Amino acid sequence: MSKLTGVQPTKKYLMINGEKIETDQYASLSSPYSGEEIAQIAMANKEQTEKAIEAAYESRHLMAKMPAYKRAEILEKVVSLLTEKADEAAEIITSESSKPIMFSKAEVARTIETYKFSAEEAKRIHGETIPFDAASGGVGRIGYTLREPIGVIGAITPFNFPMNLVAHKVGPAIAAGNTIVLKPASQTPLSALFIAELFEEAGLPPGVLNVVTGPGSVVGEEIVRNDRVSMVTFTGSPEVGIGIRNRAGLKKTTLELGSNSALIIDKDTVIDEIIDRCIMGAFSNQGQVCISLQRIYAHEDVYEEFTEKFTQAAKQLKVGDPLEPDTYISSLISKGEADRVLGWIEETKSSSADIATGGCLRNGVLEPTIITNAEQDLKVSCQEAFAPIVVVNKFRSMEEAVQQVNNSRFGLQAGIYTNNVKHAMYASQELHVGGVIINDVPTYRVDQMPYGGVKESGTGREGIKYAVEEMTEMKLIVWNNN
Repeated sequence: MSKLTGVQPTKKYLMINGEKIETDQYASLSSPYSGEEIAQIAMANKEQTEKAIEAAYESRHLMAKMPAYKRAEILEKVVSLLTEKADEAAEIITSESSKPIMFSKAEVARTIETYKFSAEEAKRIHGETIPFDAASGGVGRIGYTLREPIGVIGAITPFNFPMNLVAHKVGPAIAAGNTIVLKPASQTPLSALFIAELFEEAGLPPGVLNVVTGPGSVVGEEIVRNDRVSMVTFTGSPEVGIGIRNRAGLKKTTLELGSNSALIIDKDTVIDEIIDRCIMGAFSNQGQVCISLQRIYAHEDVYEEFTEKFTQAAKQLKVGDPLEPDTYISSLISKGEADRVLGWIEETKSSSADIATGGCLRNGVLEPTIITNAEQDLKVSCQEAFAPIVVVNKFRSMEEAVQQVNNSRFGLQAGIYTNNVKHAMYASQELHVGGVIINDVPTYRVDQMPYGGVKESGTGREGIKYAVEEMTEMKLIVWNNN
């Protein structure tokens, strides 16, 4: 019996055109924390992926003609069902990802909000009228725009928020009247299959949401290649995202890629008031967050105080079993990830950097790690750690701090703590990122805000209203009354 789920590991099937589809091959899914088998996951082949795309393609007209209020009703029903099953949903997230249960519960709460926003936005999709008589050739004509669904959306989601990041693709897609082929991350398919069953119960027609589990080289490749897919929305690594962009041709793409998000702490900051937020930003979900706080630049006047208090707070975090209610740090998603990060930490030992705390595995779990005086070319500084690691360096002037933040191939979000309005304004104008968070960590996100980056952090924006715009096409209608 599985300690994580309380049931024997079961087979999980593909969901295509409203039916559970068996496959020839299954892969064992195990807990990253305990190593215990949770389920056997169906591995789709190319032909089965094509069938899922065909089902979505054949359902696209039905979905496009479904009235907005009905699309909203289905999403509202999912909100109701997920609210009833919130504890079960959180346990699924924790079992497959080893996300501490406190964070899994928070993710479920956010997922409920995301589908609520989607239901609301389904009723707000509209165009605008055009003042044609502003041009001499437009006199006697009226015109307006419509937003029409784009068709089949291929959604490829990551492991770190396996329920809410699915919601950020599925929710607006359904709100806009599209159909979906969803490929969840190989380590976290259970959350996606769980949500697909809720949508079926909520009355979503067969073929609208198809869940295809399997390797990216098969399933993901076919989603990107197939001409019946009109748009690909992907969250994951820059390397994979760039590959998708290169192969997608004229398909629309929304790419939410990597980051090594930074925070500036100005000299007038009250350090005691920001420690808890910095702890959350750096260490929630083991740092496996796209906007995890990875780089901190503290003014030299507050650097020592901040580093000491931040380090002491990190040492107090409970490390261990993700199902314990007060566990803050648990296993990374795989042993390979842990080995990679340990190699990065080892690299710092031959540099001028110091390890203030952490840097070791404790019962297979990487301790929260703080590194000071790290050079810019170290991997922990210039690449995306996706682990409970944060680098703390000092600066003298705001110009220097902004320059160091911008010295990155990524640009998703950045934060600044300051009581100086001029410094806040300067940072908001000069930081080359998709979002600047003033007086909070860059890890801040609510689900209706526009979310996305620049440089190698991707293209396009999520956040329900903004995702709906990405997932629809504008059509112009012109009436000649002459």
